[in-house]
Amino acid sequence: MLIQSILLGLVAMLGNAEYLLGTCLLSRPMIMGLFTGIVMGNIEMGVKIGATMELAFMGAFSIGASIPPEMISGTVLGTAFAITTGSGAETALAIGLPVASLVLLAKNFGMVFILPPFVHKADEYASKDNMQGVALVHYLAGFFGVNLIIGLCVGIGYYMGSPAIEAFLSIIPEWISKGLEITMGLLPAIGFGLLMKMIMNKSNICFFILGFGLSVYLNLPGTGIAVFGAIIAIVLTQIKRSQQLQPAMNVEGGLDDDDDF
Repeated sequence: MLIQSILLGLVAMLGNAEYLLGTCLLSRPMIMGLFTGIVMGNIEMGVKIGATMELAFMGAFSIGASIPPEMISGTVLGTAFAITTGSGAETALAIGLPVASLVLLAKNFGMVFILPPFVHKADEYASKDNMQGVALVHYLAGFFGVNLIIGLCVGIGYYMGSPAIEAFLSIIPEWISKGLEITMGLLPAIGFGLLMKMIMNKSNICFFILGFGLSVYLNLPGTGIAVFGAIIAIVLTQIKRSQQLQPAMNVEGGLDDDDDF
């Protein structure tokens, strides 16, 4: 239990490594579910639960001052507890979503009370043209102000919470469990709906209708529709590129209005 708790904390810290490595999608639930499954010795269940959690957190991106729930801790703890108790993805959702909201409070605490002293120290180094000091403070601030907090929340939460979680799951009424299962079935539609809301406009809605028609009336599988979509995208990109290059070719060829006569 202790070793697994430490490893789960390290997995959560790895997910937060995007602050160091850039946006590499390590923090997404599908990746965190995979690593959690490796730690817990059940990769298949980890991937399945991670994919389900991905649908729940599909629209969870920080935009401006809007900070979504801390999906790394929610995914890791939800997946770990679900595997430990032998439950399914509905249990991971029941645990992961509240945990994500609670850990967000701890994360905000670190940003409000731990990060500012590091920022002032970085300003001091910058005023002295000490770029190495600024870089060092940057790494330390990210580690102590964000990464370590998330790792401790996950590690301690799993180590201290397993008996309590098992007792909690044992008293959940069957109708609530069934409701969670139904909710889990609706998550794909909700997730894709959120995604469509971000990208759908008048210029690409025809492709959505085309995919719907291919699936419903021609019974094409998802892979086949993806192949047709990729071919259409390549053809349209080539046509658009040729249209953009045509004026430049006319100029290089020396065509003007007098040439038309």
